[in-house]
Amino acid sequence: MTTFTKTVTLPVSPDDAFALVTQPERLRRWQTVSAYVDLRAGGEYRWTVTPGHLAGGTFREVESGKRVVFGWGWDGNADLPYDASTVTITIDPVEGGSQVTLTHEGLNEQQAAMHAEGWNHYFERLEKVAATGDAGQDEWAWAPENLDPMTAAEATLAVLQPILRALTNDDKVKQTPCTEFTCHELAEHLFGSMTTLGKFAGVEITVPEQGPLENKVSVMADQAITAWRAYEGEEVVGGGLPAYVAQMIFSIEFLLHAWDFAQATGQTVKVSDELVEFVATSAKPIVDGGRERGSFGPEVAAPEDASLLDAFAAFAGRTPIAS
Repeated sequence: MTTFTKTVTLPVSPDDAFALVTQPERLRRWQTVSAYVDLRAGGEYRWTVTPGHLAGGTFREVESGKRVVFGWGWDGNADLPYDASTVTITIDPVEGGSQVTLTHEGLNEQQAAMHAEGWNHYFERLEKVAATGDAGQDEWAWAPENLDPMTAAEATLAVLQPILRALTNDDKVKQTPCTEFTCHELAEHLFGSMTTLGKFAGVEITVPEQGPLENKVSVMADQAITAWRAYEGEEVVGGGLPAYVAQMIFSIEFLLHAWDFAQATGQTVKVSDELVEFVATSAKPIVDGGRERGSFGPEVAAPEDASLLDAFAAFAGRTPIAS
């Protein structure tokens, strides 16, 4: 078997470095789209590293601020399932910050090469987030292959997250292109959507009491998406809604509301054309049907030079907010 080792020095305290490699809100800033973490020996974790690619396992040792050891594997990978290999991260204080060393054991030669590429990529992002507070959107999550409703849900969540992180208390009262929603009201709408979508898949989802808006939406979305990934129920849910439509609602909500929040607060949505095209094409009959129920307004004309996202927003009845 082969072992991979990577060491970086971060300009933060050991406690902050430990938080960056273990806390979901911090992990989402450099390594994951979603992260469930039960940080104790015997506790489980599940990380959506990139859309459609879930890593997971069990914590074996946890020494706060100093060391964490956990099993590592991938969902659906028979050659490297959950807990099949071992990751050890040690944190040592050094002048000006912390030295973080990762050791990944229990890999064959091919697995070690693939994981070396991954750890090098993400530790570069770890260094950036430690230095600047923002590693930016992950290029590896930009245009996922083999898009399906649940992978698209995770990809569009990754698009929405940086928009939510940039919101401030002053933005709560700002009007969005959804005429019935301010930014605060749109956030409440998102909470309701996640709760309903979770209910359709048979799980109860509640709004987390702590944390900023990005954390609340991400935690709820992860719970609901996880439930739908495991769903094996009826093809029709919620009093007549096809399961496929319920799954696509995630992407429609995340992508259009990212645009809404951005319009209201002067931000720019960064998203690949491949992802927008998949969502817009899949969403067309859903949006058309939703107009009859008042969920979407009449289609508006988009400028000839409109981006794919702006054109999708126009199709869904949205008019840009004049700058």
